[in-house]
Amino acid sequence: MGARREFLGPRRLVLDIRGRPGPPPLRFEDADEGRLTVLRQGERAVLLGRLTGDGCCHDLHLHRFDSYRSPLPPIRSAQRDSAVNWPHRYARWLEEADGAPLYGGRWEVSLRPALALPIWTCDFVRDWPGGSLELYCGGGWHGILPLRRLSPPDTARVKAYRKHVREGSLAPVLLWWVPFLDGWVILDGHDRAVAALAEGRTPECVVLTRLRDEELWRRDAEAVTEGHRQHMEHLATRPATPATERRRAALERGYGDALADLPYEPSGMCSWPLPGGAPAWDALAQAAMLQCPGD
Repeated sequence: MGARREFLGPRRLVLDIRGRPGPPPLRFEDADEGRLTVLRQGERAVLLGRLTGDGCCHDLHLHRFDSYRSPLPPIRSAQRDSAVNWPHRYARWLEEADGAPLYGGRWEVSLRPALALPIWTCDFVRDWPGGSLELYCGGGWHGILPLRRLSPPDTARVKAYRKHVREGSLAPVLLWWVPFLDGWVILDGHDRAVAALAEGRTPECVVLTRLRDEELWRRDAEAVTEGHRQHMEHLATRPATPATERRRAALERGYGDALADLPYEPSGMCSWPLPGGAPAWDALAQAAMLQCPGD
């Protein structure tokens, strides 16, 4: 097992994971044609989801258990105070972790200085353990889901992080882009996120994103190349004018940009069959109701 690294500058790299066919330790499992979902870490259920609604409008009803464990080791103050390359550090830790979502294929790990503020306010799920997300097939929720209970801003741990926020030495929050949610879940840094928000800042983030497999983006590259060829052949039949040359230059730029972006487009994400199917999901839901009768 291993990973080939592709460095895209100081803030981005791609891990090409080899020899891990899946399922990974942190994974989604589905039943009932995807309407019943479990996020599992090892053998522990972390999240239950039930999808309701028809057409392009769905509600995902959630219950989270107090079972999630970060795949990252504790981050010491000395690490926060030094000039750490966080995408590279998090990538290495994720490769070595027992509870991460990595499986075979390409994954981007990139630094995002700040997501838009509404993502951390209106679309940041603070309710626990339940919640409901509105998902739309034309572009939906686009929010952030914690996987563990958020600490109050006045707890000692969060206060310590708030000092790092003011000093500019807070380690980034680690987010995982989950396509079917059209949003992110927090893999590490729940208290750091609370601290940054309590100080009126948007948390700096490192984002883990599954990328499209090479054979898929190369197939699309062939189609883009053929389309570009046809456009250029058609343009060659027109009179050579300044407008034609501007159009030619624009097509060349667009073609180059499209080819450059294709290898780094986000992919859909695998889920695995839920062992036991819908009855197993019902049993987990019953256990959740016994723990939280009002949920």
